[in-house]
Amino acid sequence: MSGSIHKSAPPHAGSTAYINARIVDPGGDADYRGAVLISDGKIADFGPNLFASGAPYGIESIDCRGLCLAPGIVDTRVHTGEPGEEHKETLESAGAAAAVGGITSMVLLPDNEPPFDDASLIEFVARRARQIKLVNMYAYGALTVGLEGKELAEIGLLAEAGAVAFTDADHAVANAQVMRRALYYAKAFDALIVHLPQEPTLSGGHMTSGEMATRLGLSGNPPLAEVMMVERDIRLAEMTGGRLHLAKISTAESVAAIAAAKARGLKITCDTAAPYFALNDLAVGDYRTFGKLVPPLRAEKDRQAVVEGLKDGTIDAIVSDHRPQDQDSKRVPFAQAEPGGVGLETLLPISLELVHNGHLTLPRLFQRLSSMPAALFGLPGGRLAKGAPADLVVFDADHAWKVDRYELWSKTKNTPFDERPVQGRVMATIVGGRTIYRDDGFAVSAAAA
Repeated sequence: MSGSIHKSAPPHAGSTAYINARIVDPGGDADYRGAVLISDGKIADFGPNLFASGAPYGIESIDCRGLCLAPGIVDTRVHTGEPGEEHKETLESAGAAAAVGGITSMVLLPDNEPPFDDASLIEFVARRARQIKLVNMYAYGALTVGLEGKELAEIGLLAEAGAVAFTDADHAVANAQVMRRALYYAKAFDALIVHLPQEPTLSGGHMTSGEMATRLGLSGNPPLAEVMMVERDIRLAEMTGGRLHLAKISTAESVAAIAAAKARGLKITCDTAAPYFALNDLAVGDYRTFGKLVPPLRAEKDRQAVVEGLKDGTIDAIVSDHRPQDQDSKRVPFAQAEPGGVGLETLLPISLELVHNGHLTLPRLFQRLSSMPAALFGLPGGRLAKGAPADLVVFDADHAWKVDRYELWSKTKNTPFDERPVQGRVMATIVGGRTIYRDDGFAVSAAAA
């Protein structure tokens, strides 16, 4: 991608107006031509009639020339290699990739070396984020000690240290008693439990069960492994009254089970990752390890059900599930390859396919990318509101390009979307009023005197 990161960009001393923009307001479910005024790192005003005849004297004016302006993306499922595997990704390289992708806040998974089951590691992430000065970075606390699913971590201490939610990342908690205790205990802190629903004894296969797995001679991971755990967790949430968020929903039956639970008034929310509404198991192709993910890419009927779940609101949020793997982890036989794909820079253009294909409007897409994730995790960004942080993304929704893994800013290049034609390109990313990324095609004209 052609653009530049502005790590040390200072906030503008006065006020800045982004005029002549196509404003995407997820909170108001609105999409209109207008402007946004930023002052002291916050949104001072916004609306359709703001600065219709140009910004007043003394205010820096940036003409968006009809480009989209929306709240920055809040990505609640990001893995980096720091600490422990910095050769795969550092917090700084992930922060740069997020900025290029229009992500202004990201929540880091706890499955590092060591895992985030100690308050000092939550504080480490906060300290590094302040040093790096790119996007906002938050951390999950581990749900169980060592992510082993046996003994609860110190949820209270981790919450005090700044953990925004609790999860064992891609490790499912098999023991129902442990999950029940977690939901009860977290309820005392109004803490959110995030769980990947995969029944461990059934989900050890290398791709989804079905015709493609049989043809390739690979062991299968049946969709049943997901929905069994979804239904168990729903029952436990109903029993305890705890807040439960189910991660990376990928099957039709899971979407149906969650819709039924919501209809009963349970405190259940969920997300899916971009690959599960954009790809199916055919993307594994001829043992293509970039397509090996957790959970695995599913059949076409499951992909379509995930799209429907996003359309009707059953699925609340979209995440990147960014998980970098180095060449040594992917350039091996499929059964031996590590699962995961990078996704920070492709999250917006892949998600925009839902708009281009008529499934979602732009405001409703940004409800799932920005406002809902921020609300679920109690984060300050993700919305257009007076006094809210000026965390914004300027993008061209129609700009056509092709994903090229070698042009990604991520330290590793294992994207399942390599060579995919997409529409939608980030032109600028603003965090706390600072423009930290600008595409070379976004010329800024200042009109302040």
